[in-house]
Amino acid sequence: MINDTTYDPHPFVKWAGGKRQLLLQMEPYFPKKYNTYIEPFVGGGAIYFHLKPKKAILIDNNKELINCFKVIKRDVNGLIQSLKKHKNEKNYFYTIRAVDRNPEIFDKWNDVEKASRTIYMNKCCYNGLYRVNNKGQFNAPFGKYKNPTFCDESNLKAVHFQLQTAEIMNSPFEECLKYSKQNDFVYFDPPYHPLSQTANFTSYTRDNFGEESQKKLADVFKALDNRGCKLMLSNSYNDFILDLYKDFTIIELSAKRAINSDASKRGEIKEVLVLNRRGEEQW
Repeated sequence: MINDTTYDPHPFVKWAGGKRQLLLQMEPYFPKKYNTYIEPFVGGGAIYFHLKPKKAILIDNNKELINCFKVIKRDVNGLIQSLKKHKNEKNYFYTIRAVDRNPEIFDKWNDVEKASRTIYMNKCCYNGLYRVNNKGQFNAPFGKYKNPTFCDESNLKAVHFQLQTAEIMNSPFEECLKYSKQNDFVYFDPPYHPLSQTANFTSYTRDNFGEESQKKLADVFKALDNRGCKLMLSNSYNDFILDLYKDFTIIELSAKRAINSDASKRGEIKEVLVLNRRGEEQW
């Protein structure tokens, strides 16, 4: 195991809706004590890396993302060596992006090669946007960055060290019901409910996350509340979400919309932070 406690880990991929910018606003609401930290939509893992819990269960339905977490935990040196071979060149980028269009080739790649590809494309594509089509194929264009850091060796080693006490799963969010117990802290950061019909970006995986999925998530939230878990959930500020969680404490947060093709629409928006903490109850 590579022991690097001198460097604070942070997300190794850029993820739409990442929570690094909201940490100061969220900090007062994190529970002070809990048993296991569980995150069913881990994404970039900003909250996990901020809290650095001693024990964690990290879940996501994105197979390629979870493969990255597992590879960093198991073989970070192999990943670093693979990442160093990539080039920030347009033609090279599209060659690497096209590999998953040919299953006969892609299926022969090992987990380290696939994780390296995912991180490289995330760092070099337009806006650091992870997006797939309905076949599950990465389809974000080349980003034209001058000097993107797709091999942050110090951070990858710090992430490796932090992940040694985490269990990592490629599963739907409902999987958390199998593991969550009283006094565990469960944080949900699902694909946000769209603010308009044209704002529906849910293509982190080939499966859409619509109203029915949001309702199922609210049911899971309520079930875990009855179980005595400490719960926190992020989502967009709109009537649908406010109604789903009307029986819980709702905090308004202010976030910057960073990914939009129209630069004029990249501004401050309201988000909600839902807690099952009642009133002045302390966690």
